[in-house]
Parts: sequence; structure tokens; C-alpha cells
Amino acid sequence: MASKVCRSRTLASSLRPVVRTDAIASSPVGRQENAPNLRQAPRAALGVLEVPLVNPADKYASKAENLHRYGNWLMACLPKYIQQFSLWKDELTIYICPSGVIPVFSFLKCKLALLLCDKTRPSPVIIASVLTQTCPPPLDNTSAEFTQVSTITAVDFPTRDQRFEIVYNLLSVRHNARIRVKTYADEASPVPSITSLYDGANWYEREVYDMFGVFFAGHPDLRRIMTDYGFEGHPLRKDFPLTGYTEIRYDEEKKRIVTEPLELTQAFRNFEGGSSAWEQVGAGVDRKPESFKLPTPKPEEKAEEPKK
Repeated sequence: MASKVCRSRTLASSLRPVVRTDAIASSPVGRQENAPNLRQAPRAALGVLEVPLVNPADKYASKAENLHRYGNWLMACLPKYIQQFSLWKDELTIYICPSGVIPVFSFLKCKLALLLCDKTRPSPVIIASVLTQTCPPPLDNTSAEFTQVSTITAVDFPTRDQRFEIVYNLLSVRHNARIRVKTYADEASPVPSITSLYDGANWYEREVYDMFGVFFAGHPDLRRIMTDYGFEGHPLRKDFPLTGYTEIRYDEEKKRIVTEPLELTQAFRNFEGGSSAWEQVGAGVDRKPESFKLPTPKPEEKAEEPKK
């Protein structure tokens, strides 16, 4: 075994390139900036490659500067609705209030120019001042044009007053750019639907409603899209139990699928082996709300057959 290790070390040392430090200092390849690639980069006496420290965020510096300037421009145009913006590498995120969903998305899709040019309105300048509370943006605005909605999702933060954070991801095909828009809501407050601006938002909003229970005001067909019509609760909420509230099974007697309240105690979670942390004997703790609990039906007593 020792001879094999010695042979492998000898082979590795023979394959390692021998570089003289004096030759590195005198040759034009000795400088890191003059090396065309890493193979010709200077190495130490033992052949260790000397790679300069590079900040990964430096390659996004120029693009991040433009996005930061664009975020400031958006806040200057719509200060009534855009609360703040954040920038991480090449990702721009703006935070808006729920009442600003339609104005902000209309502006990002360049529908504001059509609104300002509408001659049926009494005064386009007044409309612009009401929307932006500042000087109106140019009518030939081409700085946005986010004409496609990529995804709409949500995040549940139960400790917040507005527990749901709705996230919109928009795409600009012309400028090859993306932007993320975030707003907030709770169980009772609806969020304006953007289906009038983006047709692709129809099913995305239905999915958010199905998984989180967020209502979208003005949606043409707001109903469940992934779960059954009789499903109770919203699966992606943090307070939704992993086992759910009901179970679906096929009833052999009724010859159909039935939905019944789930009665699963901790005693049913016992595993074999005796070393599981889940092993516990007893009724356990049932965290189901009282409104979802139904009395367990007693089994029907079978009449005794007469003895022959």
C-alpha cells in the first residue's frame, strides 16, 4: 500500500510543471494582466496558480447602475403607488400598495401613453398629475414595455398583518429585461386583477387563489384550478396541516368516491423499529379547528344470523 502511494506521488510530481520564479519575473507572461489565459498565468515555486480575487458582483456593476437609475425614475413617475425598490445583482424589485396595481402595471406596459392621449378625457395633464403626482412621463415612453407576465405567485408570512406577499414577474421582450413587482394582502382584502392588462394572468391568479386563498377583484372566473371543487382550505398556507382536513377514498359499498373528514391521531403514526421520534402511543393532539370536526359515525350493528 505504501509503495502505491509513493508511486502516485512520484507520478504527480513528474506531471507538475516546473516554473522558475526568476523566469516568471523576467518573462512577459509573469504579469497576470499579460497572461492570455489561466494556463499561462504565473505560478509559485510549487506550481500553485495565483488567481486574483474578483468580486462576483463586479460583473453586474454597469447593469446594476442602470437598473438603480431606472428604479429611481419609476419612483419619481409613480410616487403615490411605488413605496420602494430593491436591487440585487441584475434583479430589480419594486414594492407597491394594492391600490397601485392597475396604475403601475398600466405604466409598465405603456398603457399610460394611451390614457394620456385619450381625447375623450377632460384634461390629459390633470390625469397624469393625479396618477403620478409629478410631471407626466413622455408620451413616447419606451423605457418599460414589459408586455408579458412570466409568473404570479405568493408567499405566506403568518406573523405579518398583511400575511400574503403577491409576487409578479414581468418580461420585456424588446429590451430583454425582467422586473419583479411585489404587493401585499390579507385573508379579507382583495387585490385588483390584472387580467384586463395581461391575458396570461388569468390562470396564474386562479392558482394563487387556490393555493393561498388570495382574492383578486375583477377576475372573470376566479375558481379553483388545481384542487377539487369541494376541497377545504388552501394547501400552501403555513397553517395548513400536512394531512389536510378531509380524505378521499373509494367506497366499496356505495361504489363511488366519497369525501370524509380526516380522523388521524398520533397513534396511527407509529413506525416499526422502536427508534423513531414519531413513535407515541395515545390520542395525540388534533390541531383541526372545531368548525371542521364532525362526529364520527358509529358502525352499524349487524343482526345475528339465526343458528341453523
